Amino acid sequence: MTSEPLLRLADEIRAEAWELALSVVEEGLRDDAIPPLTRLGRIAQLGDMPTFIGELAEHLRHPKPERLRRGSRLAALVRDHAREREALGFAPRDIVTEFLVLRRVLWRLIRHRSATLDAGDVFVLEERLHDVIDSLVTECVVAYFDRATSELSHRARHDALTDLLNHSSFTRELELELERAKRYGIGVTLVYFDFDGFKDINDTHGHLAGDQALRRVAKLLRAELRQSDLAGRMGGDEFAAFLVESDRETGPVFLDRLRRRIDELADSGELLVPGPIAISAGVTRYPEDGADAETLFAAADARLYEAKRASAA
Repeated sequence: MTSEPLLRLADEIRAEAWELALSVVEEGLRDDAIPPLTRLGRIAQLGDMPTFIGELAEHLRHPKPERLRRGSRLAALVRDHAREREALGFAPRDIVTEFLVLRRVLWRLIRHRSATLDAGDVFVLEERLHDVIDSLVTECVVAYFDRATSELSHRARHDALTDLLNHSSFTRELELELERAKRYGIGVTLVYFDFDGFKDINDTHGHLAGDQALRRVAKLLRAELRQSDLAGRMGGDEFAAFLVESDRETGPVFLDRLRRRIDELADSGELLVPGPIAISAGVTRYPEDGADAETLFAAADARLYEAKRASAA
């Protein structure tokens, strides 16, 4: 049960949400307590602070434990706020400091109104205020570590230059897909290719041009895949893709389409390398050419080099 004085104070906090949020900004700017605020305009400085103050006022009026739980609307709002703040250059410490400053601003308001409150009301206010602020801070910290863990996991699985799966991750995904193919009796096609004369591109036009070519071809490769297919950079100028639920024609058709797209990309000048760029490829398929990733890769590698020798003849 919330007393009448507490209800009136909650209404006052809600009505003054913008003014209180401005006080948070001003205190954050003072002595450079929150350095990134100095780079922002007023609206960006406020962020979602008025909304948080409104939510806190509502919790003072009608405390509900579910409002402070993970997965709640408030938790989602805090996570979005933290993500937006990080995009604006806020460190986790800056984001947490915002909420600690908010606690001080609100507690000053409560002290100024303490003459109208009895000791029991002050205790309830303190408890509810700390519950909300602690929940906001906790959600920010958890959100930061969730994102950091997710980013580390992504980096561990993906090639830094092209953002395709790296060799080990691609091979693992292929093994998992082959297990599924064995259960359901479906085909999986492996396409393995590299550039012809890629060393000459690096030696003649520089590594920046070589990296640009790898990035653009990787982007093109990703765009040509269905949502169920995956691609990876196997190392250097070597790429691979697996095509699920495929038949015998899937690999050659995909490879022909990929070559046309690479030709179009080279003609556009986006690769920073004059002239055409050719690729050599090997295509294998489960179950005809092997039942595991190692066998399929070995067969595809042999076919790739057969194609390379044939094109050089």
